[in-house]
Amino acid sequence: MNPYIGCESQLYGIEEHRLVGGKGDGMRLLQVRNGHGMEVTVSLDRCCDISRLTYDGVNMNYFSPCGYVAPSYYQPTGTDWLKSFTAGFLTTCGLNAVGSPCEDDGEVLPLHGSIANTPASDVCWYEENGELVVRAIIRDEQIFGRKLRLYRRIHVSLQENTFRICDTIENTGDRQEPFEILYHMNMGYPLLDEDSVVTIPSESVLPRDDHAAQDIANWMHMEKPQAGYQERCYYHKFPDANGNASIYQPKLKKGLTISFDAGLLDGFVEWKMMGVRDYVLGLECGNCYPDGRDVMRKTGMLKFLNPGETIQYEVTIDLR
Repeated sequence: MNPYIGCESQLYGIEEHRLVGGKGDGMRLLQVRNGHGMEVTVSLDRCCDISRLTYDGVNMNYFSPCGYVAPSYYQPTGTDWLKSFTAGFLTTCGLNAVGSPCEDDGEVLPLHGSIANTPASDVCWYEENGELVVRAIIRDEQIFGRKLRLYRRIHVSLQENTFRICDTIENTGDRQEPFEILYHMNMGYPLLDEDSVVTIPSESVLPRDDHAAQDIANWMHMEKPQAGYQERCYYHKFPDANGNASIYQPKLKKGLTISFDAGLLDGFVEWKMMGVRDYVLGLECGNCYPDGRDVMRKTGMLKFLNPGETIQYEVTIDLR
């Protein structure tokens, strides 16, 4: 024990808060501080996602105009998902669908699925092996239908400014299920502006559509906010399993690196959105591309879990 302090929370720890008022009323948030300048806010009622990430008091993520929105406001129709898209540092997309609304195998699927609007249960947190750990279960299960379960752990280091998202997805049903996941990580001002240096050491870059193709030479160059900007998405392929992407702000001398297994999470998306107030860079690793589950099935990229089968994913974020 440190003789200079009365309680560990003087320097680091986890505190639970609830929002009061507005569309976020009643939502549970965990404020996680590691004592070295990093703060991570975990949104328990939104898939145990990460709504805020700060480093030495500097905001690192984008926060959308709708702000905090409780899952009770979620509308699972078409693109209505955007009405409750807080963004934050991490919004998990899936598990039934990622990307464009579509119909696949007789199922009508909305934009980005429903898991991001599902509250976590069985939540606990503790200190272990030099880390603060948050554990939760997010259930995507229903009668006569899909039964998928997401076991999430968030490990926040007490020695370094780094944290890990460790997920296990289990098929708890009695039939084979398609599943998709996308770690929709959203960089925002002041980390993100026209001077930000974006590095993605991929071996190939493909535009999502003709609009993105028109400016593919500038995929790594950020711009000032522009009225009427139309999003551009680029798909990156890595030469091996060592997937990573980074952003650095020279004016602040701060940045972060995202690392993941590109063999398992084989669909990396760069979402470049340079709009006015819609100013965000998505660095998003996933097991699919956001073109709709029907397209992923046709291309052979759609993944499946057999009854009782599990798969594990891990994403690491290093701040510097």
